[in-house]
Amino acid sequence: MVEDVPAAQAWEALRGDPAAQLVDVRTDAEWNFVGLPDLIEAGKQAVLIPWQVYPAMQVNAHFVQHLREAGLTPEHHLYFICRSGARSLAAARAAQAAGFPEAYNVADGFEGPPDPAGHRGTVAGWKAARLPWRQK
Repeated sequence: MVEDVPAAQAWEALRGDPAAQLVDVRTDAEWNFVGLPDLIEAGKQAVLIPWQVYPAMQVNAHFVQHLREAGLTPEHHLYFICRSGARSLAAARAAQAAGFPEAYNVADGFEGPPDPAGHRGTVAGWKAARLPWRQK
């Protein structure tokens, strides 16, 4: 079972736990145009591995292989993030099934759900929690 954790809790783990790593599973377009969590203060950088491949959005058949190629091991505490928490939950479940027991889902993702005006990043998630982020 994958545990949902608030973005602020994931940030504290990334800052305080050398084994913690953030895996951003959004697409290249999202990284380029929406921004990325900025982990400089934690002495880290996000591992960028898309869960789905743009533009067809099929599941990345090599996702687990890419985790391993990025140097991630079962000893890491992996925090998966996407736009709103759905793709990252699927990615965390796949990671657990592949032997990464410490896989967590960043609840509400990077941008969270839309606000009443239809804008993301203001209601919940990494941006709404005012955690560090940057444009790529």
